[in-house]
Amino acid sequence: MRRFACLFACIVLVSVATLHAQAPAAETRAASAYQAAMQQGPPALRAFLEQFPKGADLHVHLSGAVYAETFIRDAGEDGLCVDPAALSFAKPPCTPPLVEAVLVPSNQKLYDRLVNAFSMRSFVPSTGFSAHDQFFSAFNRFGGLNKRHMGEWVDEVASRAAAQNQQYLELMVAPPSTHAVQMAREFGTKIEPGFAAKDFVALRRTLIDHGLRDEVSADLSEAEQIESDRQTMEHCGTPEARAACKVETRYIYEVLRGNAPEQVFAQTLLGFETVQASMEAHEHGFVGINFVQAEDGFTSMRDYTLQMKMLDYLHSVYPKVPISLHAGELTLGLVPPEGLRFHIRQAVELGHAERIGHGVDVMYEDDARSLLREMAQKHVMVEINLSSNEAILGVKGAEHPFPFYRAARVPVALSTDDEGVSRIDITGEYVRAALDYHLRYQDLKQLARTGMEHSFLPGASLWAKPDVFIVPVTACKGQALGADKPTAGCKAFLDGSEKAAAQWELERRFRAFEAKW
Repeated sequence: MRRFACLFACIVLVSVATLHAQAPAAETRAASAYQAAMQQGPPALRAFLEQFPKGADLHVHLSGAVYAETFIRDAGEDGLCVDPAALSFAKPPCTPPLVEAVLVPSNQKLYDRLVNAFSMRSFVPSTGFSAHDQFFSAFNRFGGLNKRHMGEWVDEVASRAAAQNQQYLELMVAPPSTHAVQMAREFGTKIEPGFAAKDFVALRRTLIDHGLRDEVSADLSEAEQIESDRQTMEHCGTPEARAACKVETRYIYEVLRGNAPEQVFAQTLLGFETVQASMEAHEHGFVGINFVQAEDGFTSMRDYTLQMKMLDYLHSVYPKVPISLHAGELTLGLVPPEGLRFHIRQAVELGHAERIGHGVDVMYEDDARSLLREMAQKHVMVEINLSSNEAILGVKGAEHPFPFYRAARVPVALSTDDEGVSRIDITGEYVRAALDYHLRYQDLKQLARTGMEHSFLPGASLWAKPDVFIVPVTACKGQALGADKPTAGCKAFLDGSEKAAAQWELERRFRAFEAKW
């Protein structure tokens, strides 16, 4: 396996070296400044990378991306209480021992304890309570906030992205699905492991006949309201527009994989219907679907293959709906060895995933080499979450498969996962990747370009070949990529593709960044 990794790593390094030799003078100077910052240490590297164009963050849970301080303030505005023992929000009345959330900031000790409980800050594992447990328990503690804050939360995440020269976010959210889940309980057939495609056909028809599509409009309206609220806060379209207005956001429909099979199917069906409706309306709403919650949970492990079969069937009905899946967010000891052998492969082959989130256990999969080759051939991208993987799984550095993915030519891009809970940001992920894996400046550009290449934005890519960021499509050849005034033919192409337009903007940002050096 080491020989396999070395062979491909050498190919990658030779390719990067060739590109570096042919790089424009501005890029060469930026690369030299980057190497100097690397030698000076993490603070200097952070300062260099703060404004490095980072393209897209494709793996972001909105609820986990917001910092605890915001949630505490929002709880006060909502009139919620705080349970000092459970370190969680509670509904009023705030009779002792409950404390009014609005009073928490005046109690520094309780405020600090609450921030720690809502995140990984200051966490020290103890017997019977791991970092994994702390991470996932945090989400239950800050539940109960009014959804009217969602526009504010998107504004926070977008503003943070803008400050770090990031231009695009795909935010995972869980829209209303109460009606669909209720119908699954009332009218749905009990889903067993032996369920066949014909059984899914009948169940889908039953749910649709009983009004599942009625909830689609509510889901679309919620996304529309979030965007409207966010743009109002940011004064978009006015002379006072904030930098966050330039950060494009789209939404990934979350399905809760820890529920009963009937509920998972109903929510997944609603998700496919909602994403398809959003795509057909050409709205800036939902662009894909994903399964969330701890992959090592009992139900998640028991029903994993069954859930992939659901996706296999629904993909045949809604083939244009993009799918990204949490797969392989596991490590030896967290689950039995048998549970590490098939999740990523099934996500790709049964679940039709175009992107994989985490993918940490890939080298434990049956015939890992062939799986990596398949992912490279199919251009299945891996959303790499370095800080999250260390916090939750204890996997970092040489133990992480990031180098193996790169060596096998599997497309990869950096993402934050839950920056609020982890107390990180995207710049920190670039710093970490650069230091831990000795990346060159061109490697960082490759990561950023890969993220934009594999976004679920509609339209053709700017690049002539998938994941080869050398030659653009014919319409845009022979000119400086990212130029303010592309040729008429190139402009027409960019106007017809949101993805290509975003990629052109990334190239413009690279040009502007490198001109500084």
